[in-house]
Amino acid sequence: MEKKRRNGGMAGARSNRAWSAFEWVVLSLWLFAPAVMGAENYEVTVERNVAAKMRDGVTLRADIYRPKADGKYPVLLVRTPYDKTGTMHFGLKAAALGYVVIAQDVRGRFESEGEWYTFKYESQDGYDTVEWAAALPYSNGKVGMFGGSYVGATQYLAALARPPHLAGICPNVTASNYHDGWTYQGGAFEQWFNESWTTGLALNTMRRRAEKNADALGGTTVLPLISYPVLEPPSAEGLAPYFKDWLAHPNFDEYWKQLSIEDHYAQIQVPVYGMGAWYDIFLGGTLKNYTRLKTEAGTEASRRGQRLLVSVGGHAGGSSTGKVGAVEFGSKLPADADEAMLRWYDWLLKGEANGVEKEKPVKIFVMGKNEWREEDDWPLARAKNTKYYLHSAGAANGTAPIGSGQAGQAGNGALSMVAPAEEKADQYVYDPSDAAPTIGGPLCCGALPTGIGPEDQRPAEARGDVLVYTTPAFAKDTEVTGPVSLDLYASSSAVDTDFTGMLVDVWPNGFAQNLTSGILRLRYRNSQEKPELANPGETYHITVDLWATSNVFLAGHKLRLEVSSSNFPRFDRNLNTGEEQARATRMVKATNVIFHDKSRPSAVVVPIVP
Repeated sequence: MEKKRRNGGMAGARSNRAWSAFEWVVLSLWLFAPAVMGAENYEVTVERNVAAKMRDGVTLRADIYRPKADGKYPVLLVRTPYDKTGTMHFGLKAAALGYVVIAQDVRGRFESEGEWYTFKYESQDGYDTVEWAAALPYSNGKVGMFGGSYVGATQYLAALARPPHLAGICPNVTASNYHDGWTYQGGAFEQWFNESWTTGLALNTMRRRAEKNADALGGTTVLPLISYPVLEPPSAEGLAPYFKDWLAHPNFDEYWKQLSIEDHYAQIQVPVYGMGAWYDIFLGGTLKNYTRLKTEAGTEASRRGQRLLVSVGGHAGGSSTGKVGAVEFGSKLPADADEAMLRWYDWLLKGEANGVEKEKPVKIFVMGKNEWREEDDWPLARAKNTKYYLHSAGAANGTAPIGSGQAGQAGNGALSMVAPAEEKADQYVYDPSDAAPTIGGPLCCGALPTGIGPEDQRPAEARGDVLVYTTPAFAKDTEVTGPVSLDLYASSSAVDTDFTGMLVDVWPNGFAQNLTSGILRLRYRNSQEKPELANPGETYHITVDLWATSNVFLAGHKLRLEVSSSNFPRFDRNLNTGEEQARATRMVKATNVIFHDKSRPSAVVVPIVP
């Protein structure tokens, strides 16, 4: 599925420059080699850096790939901050099949004018670009958009503006809300993503500054010659103002609400083919966009036109061999997202009777069984939400802590469908200076030393500040497909702390494969808009959203839940003081307690498929 994502996903893009000799060879081979040029294909012409003026006078530039033939063709538009030249391969391919492909650098990036600021101009520039593209002499007036990650955001934000000639969008691995599920999750700052992505984005901004300040002529008067400065390094001041703005707005306030897709679904009036992945950092938004647009989109055609495809890798990467992270998912996993999109657009924009309209709207990859499956809807109507209750003798810690009476022993946490009676609570000390580490999982941009996607969680489970609850081995294959949540009764000695949950598939050899996870910052237990500090020692009934998965626990495997208070550096460490996270440096330890008794029956809720 993930092959090499269009436009490079969130990764940093190469710098824009004249095409290399190699690229011209590739282009020539594509255009003229008989092996490439089938009888049904068009010869392709390419225009570079075509100008489009936005409503405020700023000029954006695009590369255009189109059939070198008379006629008018549907347009496939991608608007990217990652360098439009990364679309060359797809542009040549789709243009040869009868599309006009337009790849545009968004405002303030690479060859486009203006100042770059995340999300801010994408609705108005998206509207203006769609209408400009529809009016080109070789366009038939139908425009579809495509691309992943932030390039998915440029699609949704354009769709909110309702350009008349936008006919459909195909957003890949992208979110529904740029506060929760992008910059924050459950109130915690997505630290690794936010910092690594910002650094990647800043490279082009810094280059533009350096080029603007370059003054070779002025340097000719410098003596001695050895003192020629070559290039004055530009200031980094204000290089990424949006990063500080994200930190200044930890709550879901007006800064975020104006950009929230899910708060404006009624403005989307086109069909959407959403693509996601189980280990993707934006999985929650991908699934939410599908489920809510079915009922909240602005027209009947758009409500009925929702489609969903969920693979495995996403930003966690993919492989032509079927391996993601530490897990081999088999030869059936690799699929071509470009082909799936083109087939959909052949039906939607060209009116081809290719059977798309007869297919089920949802296609998912079921892990464990490692098979693709079509479904009538998401979530699955036949899935039954099932509670697995937490149990222990008061020491579910992976390594029982000193003073527990079982120091150094393996924890005694268990999961079952039987509700608890009277049981001793579990507790652990969360120390922000020694936070439980991120091991794999939904990451961007780039892997941590501990991996990405599905990885073995046993190193984390051995810690005293991670509670581990496990079922007996399943006697038969058991499928969990759908949303997962953690229903928790908890208290803390601190005025604020985090609670994390992770669903794990334990193999017979002990390998602990993370499936899906989540986090909740306690101050946001009631609202993302109005945080409330906790009363130390008070018990709170909270829900931690673990997003979703599709996995068959094969016979002999076990279902496991991990509970802790950090997943660092994926998320920032809660310093437990209740101070402003962006500026706080003081840390305190928190003793956090998880209850599982008759009146406080903590449980993980999973959808079991018969």
